[in-house]
Amino acid sequence: MTSRNREPKIKKGLPLLAAVIVALLVTVWQSGVFDTQAGPPASAASAQGELAELVVQARSGMGGYSRDKFPHWATVSGECDTRETVLERDGQDVRTDSACRPTAGTWRSPYDGGTWTKASDVDIDHTVPLGQAWESGAASWTNDQRKAFANDLTRPQLKAVTDNVNQAKGDRAPDEWRPPLESDWCTYATDWITVKHYYKLTVTQAEKTALTDMLTRCR
Repeated sequence: MTSRNREPKIKKGLPLLAAVIVALLVTVWQSGVFDTQAGPPASAASAQGELAELVVQARSGMGGYSRDKFPHWATVSGECDTRETVLERDGQDVRTDSACRPTAGTWRSPYDGGTWTKASDVDIDHTVPLGQAWESGAASWTNDQRKAFANDLTRPQLKAVTDNVNQAKGDRAPDEWRPPLESDWCTYATDWITVKHYYKLTVTQAEKTALTDMLTRCR
């Protein structure tokens, strides 16, 4: 009799426990902890469709812009921040110390084909630069939204590239700068479009024309 009286209480508690666990998992998933691998590249056809959906308008300018308004690098897990996570993800045979800093590895930069064996020779590039995002819509975002953008490990927004190539790119858009390696133009264009489309950022007509031209390199 006693065991039968207890059984309903256990059963009633299970749905509540399950709901709590699901809520926790959703919170962790939304934080990006589970999403350290970027999705597969978009096809040229889907990129063209997304490009057609982007709003075309002039850039708003850099007034009020500061990199500090895009907090990075965020902690991903344990001692690892976003930069260190990308270095491990994009490199080969990467070894790290107890603080998650790479101590060995090889990185190939997609923009120029350069190969590096020191993490100090590699920058983590924002495909759509922070300044470019600012003047195409991000100026109106909250700091939390800009932080999510600057640390996005799910979209093709972060790449390990040669440091001086990244510095040459700066905050320039595709009508102002393209990867030195022409064979990367297709991927660069589809990645740029994927990021801008997801975050509902605008493009200029010159930028759209440049992206359209780069998509013709896709096979």
